[in-house]
Amino acid sequence: MRQAFAHTAVLVLEDGGDERTPGGAITLALCGSWSHDPPCPLAPHHTRVHRAGGELTLRLLFAAEPGDEERVRSVVDGVLARGWGDSPDGSRTTWELVESYASSVLPEEEAHARRLVRSGGQAPT
Repeated sequence: MRQAFAHTAVLVLEDGGDERTPGGAITLALCGSWSHDPPCPLAPHHTRVHRAGGELTLRLLFAAEPGDEERVRSVVDGVLARGWGDSPDGSRTTWELVESYASSVLPEEEAHARRLVRSGGQAPT
């Protein structure tokens, strides 16, 4: 049975970089496409970002079988460590990964996390 998980990463985004690109890169890596019909192949997920200057804090909620948790985190860490992503319009944004770590689902995220667990598809990223 799926469970909810959270992951946090801090990135330094290039000047003028699109803050949506790291989340899009995660979606592309987890799902194979920015948009697809449900269900997500590996883990329904949602990415939220907070930008302060050039620093971007990325918060990922995802639902996965407990045996797939580390696989999902590995995919996410690999994409973020790569340091770049392309957007659907073909532009590229680069970043430097400062830190990436497993985190707990916050109380204010619990309702969203439950929806992801019940979901056969992907919440918008």
